[in-house]
Amino acid sequence: MNVYYWIGYNLSRLIGRLCFRLRIMHRERMIQTGPVILAMNHQSYLDPPLAGIACNRAIYFLARRTLMDLPLFRWLLPKLNVIPVNQEGIDRSALKALIRVLKSGNAALVFPEGARTLDGNLQPAQPGVGLVIAKTLAPVVPMRIFGAHQALPRGGGGLHFVPITIVVGEPIFFTPVERESPATNRYEQISQRVMDAIAALRMD
Repeated sequence: MNVYYWIGYNLSRLIGRLCFRLRIMHRERMIQTGPVILAMNHQSYLDPPLAGIACNRAIYFLARRTLMDLPLFRWLLPKLNVIPVNQEGIDRSALKALIRVLKSGNAALVFPEGARTLDGNLQPAQPGVGLVIAKTLAPVVPMRIFGAHQALPRGGGGLHFVPITIVVGEPIFFTPVERESPATNRYEQISQRVMDAIAALRMD
């Protein structure tokens, strides 16, 4: 964990606790060593930093490539383990970078839905995360965030200091059999299995 990430990590913890009364439920389920994919629903720009503090080590994030157009972000985001991704279609270069990160034994946060929700509801899974899982067979920790859409909704509405909760699910372990399935939509099937696990998480 480099000094920039350490500062961001601890700042996120402080903001989460003071501004959003952040709760992380079942944190003991988190895989803290070796390659792991943290798969979470996507409600707002608050999701990545808040999800990151559920893990005791540095994790890698995907973020839209256009953020790199800003000089400050172009300098800072790589230091925060950000992998730029083009959100128009499937960005194979970003997926390859993510696969390399996981094969090196690191943790990475992904959003199976691909983009932030407009209404707070869960969206269909996209095949990208299924491809990454198939190529790495990294274990997947499903996570679900509640309250981030109300705190910072997509499309405007400003920032609201409301409680946010992240629920960590039981890890999912995929097998080579699932990876080698002859089904033409095997990546979609793998992604959907992850999305179903996220949908099953509750705050009770």
